[in-house]
Amino acid sequence: MTMFANRRLFTIAALAASTALAACGGGNDPGSASGTSGPRTQYERAGDRAIGSADAPLTVVEYSSVACPHCRDFHEEVFPMIREEFIEDGEVRFVMREMLTGSAPIAMAGFMMTRCVPEEEYFGMIDLLFQQQIAIFQSARQPGGARAELLSVARTAGMSEAEFDACLDNEEHRQSVRDAHDQAIEDGINSTPLFVINGEMLEARRSNGQNVYFWGDELILIDGEPVPGRVDEATFRSLLNYMLAEVGGSAPAPAEEAEAETEGEGVTGE
Repeated sequence: MTMFANRRLFTIAALAASTALAACGGGNDPGSASGTSGPRTQYERAGDRAIGSADAPLTVVEYSSVACPHCRDFHEEVFPMIREEFIEDGEVRFVMREMLTGSAPIAMAGFMMTRCVPEEEYFGMIDLLFQQQIAIFQSARQPGGARAELLSVARTAGMSEAEFDACLDNEEHRQSVRDAHDQAIEDGINSTPLFVINGEMLEARRSNGQNVYFWGDELILIDGEPVPGRVDEATFRSLLNYMLAEVGGSAPAPAEEAEAETEGEGVTGE
């Protein structure tokens, strides 16, 4: 991938920036991550990891695995657009729910590592694990190779080798990941990535000979046409804009802006 080095450098910078935000009390920024603490939407539960405003009109829950190639494709090719155009604008709250699909041992190790960085750096670690996924898989063909690649990711995130080893020996973290996976199975999830948006599953199904998107039990029609079941930027941009319109549009304006608009309307009316 031609942009690999630039994306990796961006993620390293993001990790450093999120640490600085935490030190300055920046945890309520729409771009910062939250875990077991902080406000949640009605579609979240204790332990969910999320990024974006809790006041966003759409809550996108992704069931995902850092050892799932299709999940990597989504996070490399689609998620940056969602973050920039919808999360940062306060229109989407994005929630990650963990599963041990793909290579379960690698997924387990990766998700355990997310518990060994500050809570606000969760999504930065997820980014690094997806970016290095191919290298981890390739190295796993040799004895000790996967560990070496995962240690490289840990060091990028600021961990020492001793901290990395202690992280992967932490039975509380291991059980936490198992619990997340077991809960996803109880939720009826059997593949990744899979998305639940405002409590309704988004999935591609066969209809009239086509693979098209349904949101819950409703076929999604945009301009009178069903949406092909593709996973790319253009498709997800259309889907999210459609859903925003369905739930009443974009996020409400900040209080200061709303007050200014009201005052302006009063002057105009006079």
